[in-house]
Formats: sequence, structure tokens, C-alpha cells
Amino acid sequence: MSGQDLFCQPRRTRHGAALTLVLASVLVTGAATGSFDAPGRKNPSAKSAAPADHDVIDAATRAMDDGMSPMEAAERAVSRSGDRWGAVYSQGEYREFEEALDGEYTGVGLSARRERDGRIEVTEVQSGSPASAAGIRKGDRLRSVDGESVDGRPVPEVVSLLRGDAADATAGTPVRVGLQRGPRLWSEVLRRARLSTDPVTAHRRSDDVTVIRVAAFTKGSGDRVRAAVATVPRRAGIVLDLRGNSGGLVTEAVTAASAFLDGGLVATYDVDGRQRALHAAPGGDTGRPLVVLVDGGTMSAAELLTGALQDRGRAVVLGTRTFGKGSVQMPSRLPDGSVAELTVGHYRTPSGRGVDGHGITPDLQVDHDVLERAGTVLSGLGDAR
Repeated sequence: MSGQDLFCQPRRTRHGAALTLVLASVLVTGAATGSFDAPGRKNPSAKSAAPADHDVIDAATRAMDDGMSPMEAAERAVSRSGDRWGAVYSQGEYREFEEALDGEYTGVGLSARRERDGRIEVTEVQSGSPASAAGIRKGDRLRSVDGESVDGRPVPEVVSLLRGDAADATAGTPVRVGLQRGPRLWSEVLRRARLSTDPVTAHRRSDDVTVIRVAAFTKGSGDRVRAAVATVPRRAGIVLDLRGNSGGLVTEAVTAASAFLDGGLVATYDVDGRQRALHAAPGGDTGRPLVVLVDGGTMSAAELLTGALQDRGRAVVLGTRTFGKGSVQMPSRLPDGSVAELTVGHYRTPSGRGVDGHGITPDLQVDHDVLERAGTVLSGLGDAR
């Protein structure tokens, strides 16, 4: 399992609201498809809100009139609604959430994974980051964060410590990390910084295999996938690695699908009972062998893309069952400027499969040596033409 200190949960998740970078507000998709009466409107009024939105907005409005906290009232209303993915964000938290979707974050520039023995190993150091300036390298062991041992902890928890989520840490705040390189033990005090990252990376694993990894569907990631596909050698197959991809912007996932499909249906979704469809653009590479890697951390928009490629017979999906988040959230601005995001619908794959609560079952169940198995599968699919 791996993760970067950008792609952790929004900070309000520690209060039990949204769990990840969710299938971001469907209004972004609506603006692109013309599926809403006011395209691009990010903060619908109570008049246009879903019934559950009415309850939350009414509760917040009453609290404001009574001199109480609208945000707290909205959180109670969301909790009563039973909406698993409902969330209420302060203005600052929602702005941070949107910045994360823009590919910006506050952190130190480390990616890490947990080894089988529980050790946390640095897998990547972002160029120009505080971690890079301190001389931290890929392969170093991360032993502690601010005096807390990280051995055996899930990567998202380590990420949260690095970011300082519990204290709402901002750029410039210090974090002490304990490290090991061979027999050498040392610590560094890093100062968090505002960083940006490209969530799409590509590397040639061999002459016949290129791996394109998408960590999240932030703005521009779809076009980056298309650009990466264009650089793959003509007869090489592609491994599209979506493991640990917590989702992001639906429009970016659809653009990524367009890299591998020649038009056609990517997904359908409903908003307040009205059916809508998402289609790939024409002209994608439909002949090159393609394997998609997924796991339990593959969520939301990443599941939408996986389901499309699987249903359309475009890719062999390999790994373990995905998380199962197939719901659509819409943001509503509350009287004090905070934002409530409530579920208004669900999406389905081209064949009509519902994802929410079910996930996507891979064509081949594999939980170890995944890249090696992917290469074997690609070799059996034949050369790209």
C-alpha cells in the first residue's frame, strides 16, 4: 500500500463525515455536460436543493436565527439523515478540499508505503519539497513523526501525522521525522509547505510494458493520462495503475477513459431521479493491450473508470475488489458560509452495474506480485498494432 501526503482524507473526516477525496461535486460534471439548469453553479440555493438538502439548510438557518452555530446544526442534521457520505465543511476546510482537487496541498513532499513487516518506507521524494531539501531519499525508513512511532500504522494515518491534520497545521509549521538509512538513525525538522504535484506518472517497466499510475483525479489529470499514452512505444502494452486512487473529479476520469475508448458510454448517473450519461470523446487508442490494477483503495471516480473499461471489454482488471463508492454529492452553501455536501444520486457502469456498496470485482484476483502478473497478462493479450 502506498500514499502521498497530498491524497489523504479531507480533515473533516476525523469527525466521521466524508471518507476520502470523494467523487467530487457532480456540478463539475454538470457544467461540462449541460445537465443542470444553471451550469457551473457551485452553491445551489435551497430552492434547487434535494429534499435532504432542505432539512440541512433549514436546520442551519434556524440555528443562525437563534444565535447558534449553523455549522453544528447542519452536522447534526447530516448525522440524522443517515447519509454515509454526507459532510459539512467550514469555509476554510472546503477551500482546502477544492485546492486538493487542484493538485495543491500542505505537506512535506513524501510518498510512503508500508512493508509486510510493518515498516514505513519512503517511496518517493518530491523535487523542491522540504523533504528533498533535507536530503531524504527514496528507500529511507520513516520511523517516527513528532515522536510517535509509525511502525505498523496504515499509510493514511502516517500521512495525517505528516500533514498535521489533528492540529489543522498550516504551511510553515514544523514536523520532526525520525529516519533510518542502513545503520544510520537520525531525525530532521521539516517545515510544511504549500506544494503541487502531478498525480500521473509513467515509466517503462520493460520494452513491452509501460506503467501509467494515477494517484487521484485532480484537475488536468485526464489530459495527462492521454499525453502519457501518446508517448508509449508503439508495440508496448499499458498497465494503468489505479491502486489507492481515492477518486476526484468525474470529468477527469471521463477524459482518462477517452484515452482508451473511441467514444461511447462511460457511465450513467442519476440526480434526484433524473438519468444522465457520461460519454468518452472519440479517437482513443482502442488496440493497445491494457491491464488495469485496482485494490481496496480504488474508489469513486477511479471505480467509474475501471467499470467502463471492464464493461466495454477494453481492459483486463487485475487486483482485489475495489472500495465501492458510487455516489454523487452536491454542495450547498449554508448561511454562515460553510458548505454541506449530501448524496443526491448514484452512478452505474455501462452495463448497468451499481458500484456503491459493492465495488468492482477484478477479472483476475491477485493480491501479491501484481505488476509481475500484469506483465504476464499483457504478454498474453498480444502486441499493440
